[in-house]
Amino acid sequence: MELARDIFTLMVVAATPPGIVLWFAIHPFARFWRRLGPGWTYAILMVPVAGFIAAVIAWREQVLAVDFGASPLFMVLAILCLAGGLVIGVKRRRLLTYDILTGFPELSERVYPGRLLTEGIYGVVRHPRYVEVTLWTLAYTLFANHLSAWIVWGLTLPAVWGVVVLEEIELRARFGAEFVAYCQRVPRFLPRWRSSTVKPSDPI
Repeated sequence: MELARDIFTLMVVAATPPGIVLWFAIHPFARFWRRLGPGWTYAILMVPVAGFIAAVIAWREQVLAVDFGASPLFMVLAILCLAGGLVIGVKRRRLLTYDILTGFPELSERVYPGRLLTEGIYGVVRHPRYVEVTLWTLAYTLFANHLSAWIVWGLTLPAVWGVVVLEEIELRARFGAEFVAYCQRVPRFLPRWRSSTVKPSDPI
C-alpha cells in the first residue's frame, strides 16, 4: 500500500504540471506552432517535459518527504472521484477523438479542421475533459495523501481555469457566433439543473 501511494504521488507531481503547461504553451501561440506542424511542435515541447519528469524522479525523496498517511475516508472519496471521472470519460470518448484531445485541430487546421462539439455530454458542460482530469487527479491525490500531491492538485484548479479561458478565446475565434451561442446555453464545468433560474450570461 505504501509503495502504491508513493507511486501515485510521483504520478501526480510528474504528470499533472507538464500536461497543463503544454496547453499554456500551445494555445496562446497556436499560429506560431501551426507553421511547424504537430510533429515538430510536440518534439520541441516534449524536451522540457521529459526533463521535468526526470527531475521529479531524481528528487523523489524530497517529493515524498511529507506523508500524511493512508486514510480510509480518503480512500472512499478517491473511489467516488474515480467513478465520476470514469463516467464522464466514457461519455466524452464517444465524441472527443485522440487527435482532438492532443490538440491537433489547433496545430493543423487544414488537416484537422475540427468541429464544435455541442451534443452528448458537451450539451451538459462545455469542458467535460477538464472535469474528468480534475476528478482523476483528485482521486490519485486522495489515495496518495502526500503534501506534494495536494500542492499540485491545489495549483491545478486555477491552472485549469486559465487553460479553459485561453482555449475558449481560440474557439471563439475559430467558430464565432456558433461558439458564443453555445456558451450562452451550456455552462463550463457544472451542469445547470435549473436553467430557468440561471441567466445565459452566467455559465461556469
